[in-house]
Amino acid sequence: MISQKSFQNQKPTLFLVPTPIGNLNDMTPRALQILEDVDIIYAEDTRVTKNLLSHFNIQKEIRSYHLFNENIVANEIIKILENQKNVAIVSDAGLPLISDPGYLVCKLAIANGFNVVSLPGANAALTALVASGISPERFYFYGFLNHKKSQKKKELKALVDFKDTLIFYEAPHRIKETLLIMYEVFGDRDVVIARELTKMYEEYIRGTLKAVINYDFQEKGEFVIIVGGAKISSEVARLNSLSIDEHYNYYLNIGYNTKDAMKQVASDRNISKSEVYKELINKK
Repeated sequence: MISQKSFQNQKPTLFLVPTPIGNLNDMTPRALQILEDVDIIYAEDTRVTKNLLSHFNIQKEIRSYHLFNENIVANEIIKILENQKNVAIVSDAGLPLISDPGYLVCKLAIANGFNVVSLPGANAALTALVASGISPERFYFYGFLNHKKSQKKKELKALVDFKDTLIFYEAPHRIKETLLIMYEVFGDRDVVIARELTKMYEEYIRGTLKAVINYDFQEKGEFVIIVGGAKISSEVARLNSLSIDEHYNYYLNIGYNTKDAMKQVASDRNISKSEVYKELINKK
């Protein structure tokens, strides 16, 4: 067991600092102060971060930390922390580590006994979810699906029975393809697509998967896709497509007694047991 009392020790700290997802006014005073105070900033794209720091008149050394160099740079950051210096990691937009690099160095820093402190701030998934109109009570954040159609379909099939709201990220040039595959796999569920969040051209497209696949999307800005969870499982949907007699016999064949089989059929179809009984009697 490890206890980290972040602000009650003198250990060097790795700060995970969120940056605006569009509107620069969403940068928090605390985040700006941390970027001012740390010794070095590591950024997903140094050009993007230089522009951000310039806007807020912050002069600081910036180094590159991204998906393709993180194995090397993670160890470099640990050495900097060992030299009693504080480090901040930022992504291009939003929270570091969420569909962005940073997990490796975070885990290494913890293993080596350094503080790891995350600042609250902008996040596209949660921003879209709370304004979507789809239930936020329970949700599952998936992030980006695989780029290949066959693998994307396989990933979505694994999620088809999730009852929680599903959240995805998608690139502009793949949005149409992804929505078509979602409709094929999930059927016609409620969906909200959000783009250009917090910017001048922020847009929410609300409807069903069947309706939105024909929408004329502006292929600009990263998309957030919010999909309603499954109301019934894919197996129950299959059984409901059968006749009541076939549905009832399915449960008998897998070991249910007559009473429990009838009860389960009624539950699956959201009808009364008397309706099931009446249908079975008529069949006889």
